[in-house]
Order: sequence, then C-alpha cells, then structure tokens
Amino acid sequence: MRAKRVKEPLRPEGRQAAKKRRGAVNEEQIYTLRALTDIWTGDADCKGERLINSGLLGSIRWWLEVLVRGLGGSACDPSHHDDNKSKPCPNEAIKDPLKPGHHCVVCELFGCTGWARKFRFEVLDAQGNVQQNQIKGGDTFQLAFTPLRPVCPEEWALLNATIRLIADYAAIGGRTVYKPSDESSRKGANHHRDYGIVSIEKDAGVEPVNFKLLQAYVGDQQWREVKHEGFAWASLRNFWCIKGRYLARQDANHSKFNQVLERPEPKNRSSRGDSWLAGRRAGSGGHPESKKVFRFKNPPRTFGFVQSANEADEMKQRLREKAWLDLRNDEFLKGCDILDRLLGGAGGST
Repeated sequence: MRAKRVKEPLRPEGRQAAKKRRGAVNEEQIYTLRALTDIWTGDADCKGERLINSGLLGSIRWWLEVLVRGLGGSACDPSHHDDNKSKPCPNEAIKDPLKPGHHCVVCELFGCTGWARKFRFEVLDAQGNVQQNQIKGGDTFQLAFTPLRPVCPEEWALLNATIRLIADYAAIGGRTVYKPSDESSRKGANHHRDYGIVSIEKDAGVEPVNFKLLQAYVGDQQWREVKHEGFAWASLRNFWCIKGRYLARQDANHSKFNQVLERPEPKNRSSRGDSWLAGRRAGSGGHPESKKVFRFKNPPRTFGFVQSANEADEMKQRLREKAWLDLRNDEFLKGCDILDRLLGGAGGST
C-alpha cells in the first residue's frame, strides 16, 4: 500500500511575516530526478531497504554548506565531535534567534536548535506518493520542498544550485566513498558498487538570482560568522571534478587511486601517502575523516577537494602523471568554473 501525501498549509505566523517580507516565495518547489545508481541512506542497523529521508536531507545540507563557503559565506558544521571547535549553531551567546549572529545562513533555511527548518522535505515516487523503499538505479523520484515559513528568492536560488551541483558534479546519500574495481571477480561486490549518482529530469523552475546578490546575501552581517578551521577545505572553491573518467583498482597490486594518493601498490604494505586525501577510518585513532577523492565507474565521474584553491593545478598534474596521461585541461573543472556554470558568471578566480 502506498502512502499518500498530506499537504500542510503555511503556518499562520508565516503568512503574517510574508506580507512584511517582500519577495518571499511560498510555493512548493519540486525536482524530478532519475537515479543513475542505487542511493544509500541506511538506518540505525545499517540496512538500506528503507529510504531514510534525513539521510538525503543531510547530504543536501552538506553540499549547501560547500556552496555557501565557496561564495565567501560562513556555514557551521552541525556535527558535534571534539574537533569541531566552532560548534554548531546557534551561537550560545545570543539567545534570540531573530538577532544578528544567532545562526549561520545555512541554518536560516535548514534550522538549528531554537530555529525551526523553513520547509518540509519529502521524497516522492514518480506518481507523487511518498517514497518508502530504497531508491534503486533507474528509478524516477521527486524531492519536494514545501515552505512552512517565508523562503526568500536567495534561499531558493542557493538550494536550486545545490541540487544542480549534486546532480551534475557530485553525489548524494551515503556510501559514496566506495571504490570501483576493474577486476571481473569483484564485479557486484558491495564495497565496489556505485551509489548516489542522479540526474535532473525536471527542475523546480526557480528564478535565478544574480551572482553578486547571492554573494552579498551569504556574506550579510546578520549571519553568524563561523571559524571554519578543520572543515575549511569543504568549500566549492577547493572542489574539482572530472566527468567521463574514474579511478579504479585493477588488481591486488595495482590501483590508480592508490597511485594518486601515493599509497604503496600492494594492498598489505603500510602507507605513508597523502593521508589528508585518503582520510581516516573509524577506530584508527581519532575521529573518522572522509576521503577527499570520490570516484564512480558507471556513469564515470571523479571529484574531490584540495586544501586550498591554489592547489588545484597540482592535483590536475598529479592525476595526469599517475592516472590519465591524456587528461586535457578542459576536462578538469575547478570549483570556480563550476560556480560560473551553476550561478551564471562572476565566479571565477580572484
């Protein structure tokens, strides 16, 4: 039996605020997507048969944080581990959520303690019913954002750019760190499968907002200023993407991915490669850290981060020397190039 949607009206307090806030857009925004691979959200038992909406929403929020930092704005990291010195929003020194500095620009839309999320998020199937099972490769599904309070055009534009960023250059959900293999014996193995690649079948028709206006919006003094510190790398300025190519393991002794990370080729040898790019597993001492290079075999896509934007050319050269001798300059897309494509100009390097 399919679960039907129950539409929720705009909250009364939102209607009053909407009259005072010019430009607020209170219409539901729906994106129709096609899953090109399975999408993993998982539950508390690490089982993926059911769709967990919060897994997708958390992924969307993370990429919005990346976009906002790339625009020069400030975005908190909502995780609570000890390395996160800035701590998630809200600012403990400011109790009133309407006062400047209480929360960052991402929390303005997605919410934090003391400030509710501005929209209801639903994942629907192709017929518009609530999606309950895991999204499989080939499935068509919808992401529905229903405003519960006024959402301004800049917020919709940032969310729209985030969905496009995920679909065109990145991935959504969990298990996106899995590694593809060219070994026929490993075909279909869970830890070599692709997850999280989608395409946009129909966008929400969001009105574009000028690049400079978006920069001004995310940089407004009303938002909490966050010291990015250990997560400063998670910015679109430090992002890169190559479409149509992937890094894979060829056999037990050969892996282009390990070559790029400067790891030893035999799997059982100790590694002194680029530990920042490789990340850190849980239980290996300290908090786990994500890999900074992600790769997918079908459809082929490789993307990642560098520690600062001026290291992008070094990464391109490393990929050319270690993996793809024929890699063209125009295949390696830098974060500033992607900002241009997402937001229509003025995103180039300064």
